[in-house]
Amino acid sequence: MTRTYQAYREIVFTARDGLRLYGRHYPAAFTDGTHRRPVLCLAGLTRNGRDFQVIAEALSQHAQAPRDVYTFDYRGRGLSESDPDWRNYSVPLEMVDVLDFVTITGIAGASIIGTSRGGLIAMVMAAAQPRSVGPVVLNDIGPVIDQKGLGRISAYVGRIPLPSSWREAGALVHDMGKRAFPHVGMEECIEVAKQWFNEHKGRPAPGYDPALSNALSVLDGPIPALWPQFEALKRVPVLVLRGENSDILSAATVEEMRRRHPAFASYVVPAQGHAPLLRDAETIDVVAQFLASTDAAERQPRLAYG
Repeated sequence: MTRTYQAYREIVFTARDGLRLYGRHYPAAFTDGTHRRPVLCLAGLTRNGRDFQVIAEALSQHAQAPRDVYTFDYRGRGLSESDPDWRNYSVPLEMVDVLDFVTITGIAGASIIGTSRGGLIAMVMAAAQPRSVGPVVLNDIGPVIDQKGLGRISAYVGRIPLPSSWREAGALVHDMGKRAFPHVGMEECIEVAKQWFNEHKGRPAPGYDPALSNALSVLDGPIPALWPQFEALKRVPVLVLRGENSDILSAATVEEMRRRHPAFASYVVPAQGHAPLLRDAETIDVVAQFLASTDAAERQPRLAYG
């Protein structure tokens, strides 16, 4: 589609400890006087805000109900500066950075789309500062993380070779995901590679600080279940997206989440693993409809959440 406008504006701010952090704002295509919550997108462990470019543009340019969308690069990922101390690559500190981003952009109470680690941060935010969080989409993450998937992630963080071209990068993405994402073709894998890696002089460059692997190496055994943090989300509606081939979020965990949450919905993304790419029209439409339903509920006081 030909565009005559800038799809997003860049946001750069300084963290409390002096690091330069990066985000984007995809403004709503138009305003019609209807209140729609903005959306904040939080990526997975080694990923960044570019993971959400397709869904961010789709939601911000929605023909009937566009809304503001924000993305954020954690410290040491994407276009944010790396931390000299790898111990700061932790959910609590990253949550503080996200809360500061929420403050400077004025989007407290925004809906959150949290992929993997981003969903963990959303749950911790809900426990620490409940009013900072609106309706939440948890993309292939829950209070219980399957050990098999965690082991797979630990095995590649900081160990992926740097490709010499985008075609090679696409082949790498395709090879790593061919079992969990069997229907994702080479051209789309190249696009996904441009989410994984930064770009320098037209070629792939590291997309995250390799020292991030140290933060995983100190883990001793399974991550404790985060049911108290998940239950902090009871005051807002929750949509869970689960990849059909996920090795991180089990169907049994989704059903237990449903049992514990009073305003819960879920959707299985066919033929995708951890984590669903949020690039296909059907999944984007599921998310858009969920967000629209929460907007409608907010406009009816008896049905309002929070």
